[in-house]
Amino acid sequence: MTSAPVPAVDIAAPTAPDRSLAPDIARGLMLALIAVANVSWFLWRSTESVGGTPHIPADGPLDAIAQAVMTVAVDHRAMPLFAFLFGYGMVQFYRSRIDRGLDPGAVRTMMRRRHWAMLLLGALHAALLFYGDILGVYALSALVLVWCLFGRRSRTLRIWAIVLAALMALFALFSIVSGVALALFVPAEVTAEMASVDMGTGFARPLAYDTPYLVSMLYRLGLWSVTLPAAALMGAPLPILLGWLAARRRILDEPWRHRRLLRRTAVVGIAIGWLGGLPEALAILGAYELPAAAPWMLTGWNTLSGVACGLGYAALFGLLALHLEGREPGEEAPRPDPSADRDLSPAERAYGAPRTETAPARTREPGRLERSLAAVGQRSLTFYLFQSLLLAPLMAAWGLGLGGTLSTAPALAIAFGVWLVSLPIAAWMGSRGLRGPAEKLLRRMTYGTIDPAGR
Repeated sequence: MTSAPVPAVDIAAPTAPDRSLAPDIARGLMLALIAVANVSWFLWRSTESVGGTPHIPADGPLDAIAQAVMTVAVDHRAMPLFAFLFGYGMVQFYRSRIDRGLDPGAVRTMMRRRHWAMLLLGALHAALLFYGDILGVYALSALVLVWCLFGRRSRTLRIWAIVLAALMALFALFSIVSGVALALFVPAEVTAEMASVDMGTGFARPLAYDTPYLVSMLYRLGLWSVTLPAAALMGAPLPILLGWLAARRRILDEPWRHRRLLRRTAVVGIAIGWLGGLPEALAILGAYELPAAAPWMLTGWNTLSGVACGLGYAALFGLLALHLEGREPGEEAPRPDPSADRDLSPAERAYGAPRTETAPARTREPGRLERSLAAVGQRSLTFYLFQSLLLAPLMAAWGLGLGGTLSTAPALAIAFGVWLVSLPIAAWMGSRGLRGPAEKLLRRMTYGTIDPAGR
């Protein structure tokens, strides 16, 4: 299942001079990854899938190269980035309401309402446009995690993150061993019969986009509902917890204090992620063949290495935003003390580190590109839905039907073009201080009568 962005912290006015653009630019850039990651789900001309992704078989070398690049750099890498920023945004949301003087219990109630609203929006998005919607996955995972862990000590969150990473590693190892065992020890006639059964997700594409619209709504909603629990409990929790930990230290809010950490995370995380995707990419390019009965054997490893890559992308985007803003290096933040929050209340633990008194001044004003990226990031929910609003009619048989004829490479070009179209629209909205319509709806569903000022 692919991914969607976290709704950014609500901003009605232009960005304050001392506010870092890093979180918003990161969300804006990740929407480009969303677009190219999601478009393969719309290509319904074949029920076959390549590797552990929804890519259709390549029509030629250009398609194969595009799919290999996607496997290394985007597939199973974008979702952890989105989940990390979603978790980061949850702490930002909590902190901003506490700073306004709201009671912690009331803020947690708003968070629950916000996540239930996201679950509803995800169901509508899946039924109307895109069965790979991830809003519901984020919402369901957040409902469970906030209830269990949101006010816990950072040390507790780190322990749970290690446990979840270990479980993902065991699953990856089990998948690889199972695939090798099938190839070596299962009789050839049995593996041939298993290979003839489509165990991927390719069968879902024609159901979702090559049937009449009203019928396809039922298929899309059913497919989304079936995959929702597993995705919410397996793929999202680890990067969400890491997002909480990062937000408590204000790593993207104050990137000038964390340059060293951001550099190391970007280099190590992206290296692990790209190297982790290389085995499946080589199989796509024909360097070797995965077992016909177990084309999924590398998916667990690809997903695990994708978490590291997602963190690396978040760090890289933070450094990029810092460079674009031209802020001078600040004092490096001290390493966290595991016992520092032992005596804090749950509300104080969730709040995180206090804000730095003064931020380094910008040496240059943000240019048009930076403002556009930040504007998209501030309205990430709106422009995530905007992508589906354009791609679904272009690709589905009940629209122009391009998904029945296009191969991977031209589809990726169209998806990237859709993201480019969102930049001037978001910049226009930002210049006028307009919120995105999806953010306005989510705010109304979140606040109710709890905080009329916020609504």
